[in-house]
Amino acid sequence: MKLGKFAFMGMAAIAALGFATIGSPTGALAAEKCDTGTLDDRYCDRDLDQTADLPADPSKWVDPDTLIFTYTPVEDPAVYASIWDGFIKHMSDVTGKKVVFFPVQNNAAQLEAMRSGRLHVAGFNTGSNPIAVSCAGFVPFAMMAYQDGSFGYEMEIITQVDSDIKSPADIKGRTLAFTSPTSNSGFKAPSAILKGEFGLEAEKDFKPTFSGKHDNSILGVYNGDYEIASIANSVLFRMIRRGVIEEGKIRSIYKSQTFPTTGYGHAHNLHPVVVAKVKEAFFTYEWDENFKKEFKRADRFINIRHKTHWDVIRKIDTANGVSYDCK
Repeated sequence: MKLGKFAFMGMAAIAALGFATIGSPTGALAAEKCDTGTLDDRYCDRDLDQTADLPADPSKWVDPDTLIFTYTPVEDPAVYASIWDGFIKHMSDVTGKKVVFFPVQNNAAQLEAMRSGRLHVAGFNTGSNPIAVSCAGFVPFAMMAYQDGSFGYEMEIITQVDSDIKSPADIKGRTLAFTSPTSNSGFKAPSAILKGEFGLEAEKDFKPTFSGKHDNSILGVYNGDYEIASIANSVLFRMIRRGVIEEGKIRSIYKSQTFPTTGYGHAHNLHPVVVAKVKEAFFTYEWDENFKKEFKRADRFINIRHKTHWDVIRKIDTANGVSYDCK
């Protein structure tokens, strides 16, 4: 099977890999007739900024008593529920609403929750962001950054320190662990890079396998269950800092350019007054040391524009033949 057949070609690809699919729009969820741009036809994009606009009909705005927040499911959700506790309390104070952390086990579940209206505020990982924007009405507005204004992470292809694999060319004939089809660093970026720079395609030149999450891939290489894996180095750094794995036991054979990290945003139909308060919560949160340590010493949220910050990710998707047809 060619690599492209593993790529995210709408929701059907996730279903083919055993995940839940996202339902089609019905009734009041369907958007009014308007320009949709690159989005699913249930949404409007009048200003062509590639994110869904607030519905023109105020009766379609949502103003819940309880805001549901989730973080991208890259690692153990229970761990992150604790890490985000201070932020959740801050958002509750600023918005005047109860805020609940909703742990999700995979990207498909997170996408489905946003599209079906069960999720109001979220952090979607780099690769899932364009899918969430186009197919689930996600409107990203913030990203973690450092004091000097820099941000992001790199995709790395890793192996054990004593492995005879020295470069991506040595992957030929081996098994490479990806994470999931919606992940940028765990699937889409390495697929494009291996094909474009090294002429290597899954099934033809190497055997692909899917671990489900970055921490699974990292632990798999660390424990010798996988020979090679493509991962986000931000996750690797966090696992080393927490003592989950020992530094120096894993070696990188490829490091990519810097990509944008998790994008934080809201459901497109969230009441604008609530959206303003949610944004205020992000940009006024005073990070404690544990929060900074967990996120590689980042110490602030910065404004982002999906159209520009995720341009490189959409180009990677194009190179992989990915379309956001939401079917």
